Amino acid sequence: MASIFRTIADLWSLVVGLGITGREFCKPGVTVHYPRAEVTPEAAASFRGPIELIGLDREPSKPKCIACMLCVSACPSNCISVTRAPTPKPTPEELKAMAEAEARGEKPKKPAPPKAPGTWIYDFSLCSLCGSCVEACPVDSIGFSHDIYMVGTKREDFVFDQLARLARKAAARKPEPKPAAKAAPEAATAPAAPVAAPSEPGTATPASEA
Repeated sequence: MASIFRTIADLWSLVVGLGITGREFCKPGVTVHYPRAEVTPEAAASFRGPIELIGLDREPSKPKCIACMLCVSACPSNCISVTRAPTPKPTPEELKAMAEAEARGEKPKKPAPPKAPGTWIYDFSLCSLCGSCVEACPVDSIGFSHDIYMVGTKREDFVFDQLARLARKAAARKPEPKPAAKAAPEAATAPAAPVAAPSEPGTATPASEA
């Protein structure tokens, strides 16, 4: 008896699966037959292409990256190479302050290295698009691009300097139109002064009306 119920349950699950397959089969296709059909921007927005750096809101040519190296550690394909920006040389004023601090027996305060990358190289030919670097980035400085027309004739064509690429992308971005200035409120129209009637010949005009 139990085997009969099990057989009925198995048949029912088969019917349910065939019903789902039939409904999806009758829906219009979503595959774009490229190059016979053009890929719309809406379709390209869901494409996860090679990763790219994301710029600062106030300065799009500079990345949000703080050179923490978490993306390098998380990448299983070793396709990311990042170096930190060098420490800036102290100015003459800073050198003087450091010398004075040493003369007083204090520890001089040296310039701190900037929290920014010096180089950011990405080899797309090794990338598996797993997204581990995107998830590991603590400042959301890495994202997937939507470039669906990337081609090359040799492997070196897919090795990208992401800092230079971000700068080019920011330079190519059209500046947003500035909002039009609000028109000044119209001044209240003053009532027109009454025009005196022309005096007749030989009639004197009062001084107050001259």
